[in-house]
Amino acid sequence: MSAMRNAVSVSGVLLALLSPAYAFDGEPRPTVPIIPEHQAGKTDVSPLQALRNGARQYYSGDKAGALSSLQYAAENGEPRAAWKLGKMYETGDGVQEDDSKAFQYYSQVIRQHDVDRMDSPSVPYVSSAYVALGKFFMRGIDGVLPKNAQSAEKSFRYAAFNFGDSQAQYELGLMYQNHRNLDAVRWFNLAAIKGHIGAQARLGETLYEMAQSDRRRARGLMWMSIAQRQTHGGPDGWIDALHEAYFARASEDIRRQAKSLTDTWIRRNRPDLEAPISAQAATTAANE
Repeated sequence: MSAMRNAVSVSGVLLALLSPAYAFDGEPRPTVPIIPEHQAGKTDVSPLQALRNGARQYYSGDKAGALSSLQYAAENGEPRAAWKLGKMYETGDGVQEDDSKAFQYYSQVIRQHDVDRMDSPSVPYVSSAYVALGKFFMRGIDGVLPKNAQSAEKSFRYAAFNFGDSQAQYELGLMYQNHRNLDAVRWFNLAAIKGHIGAQARLGETLYEMAQSDRRRARGLMWMSIAQRQTHGGPDGWIDALHEAYFARASEDIRRQAKSLTDTWIRRNRPDLEAPISAQAATTAANE
């Protein structure tokens, strides 16, 4: 029952924070790296020192020691520690998986640091915390937090509008796909141009399904091809399957147009993805 009260009170805080604020459509990144440089076991350490101790312990494999250091740092206002604890409890990384605790740590990041300056090192963690809470609202937490799509949407929109968070933009696209496709395209596109591979794939899928001409279908297949060129199986295996399915559906003309568009986009935006030219081919081309 106490866990329920805690989650409800935290969700109330979150909803109170989900109000319009100034827009920022850049991709926030940490400005202060987490560099372990202090030894563990010291007394009277600052939150930053405890965070660095926790990072050193975590990456050396001492996750139990890291947990203690990170808890100290989080309790004393260090947002990066609270965020890391949320991630650890969410994924069961060195601790028993506990969505309720993860929810509370992510909420702490927002509650304590949402009003920080946009150039604060806490900004990426606040943005990521909004996305994490949005996902929890989407799926709920058994016995603690009921599913609430409206709260999830508000959380994603807050991170998308105010921080330009590409993951939040992607999540909004997923929410709108198949019933508000124009909105889905808008959000997928914002995330796609920032390099979000999943958004590139879903943007292509949505554009293909909306298309009323082969030129537009080729544009959709282009985005799926761009995403597929960047995947290597694993968790992104669905992108390979998606690309294969739509490639099979496309006519030869659509495939040809899509390949030309893809090659042009890769050359301009991700030349590192271009297939290397063999020495023999390069010599042949030079002699022609």
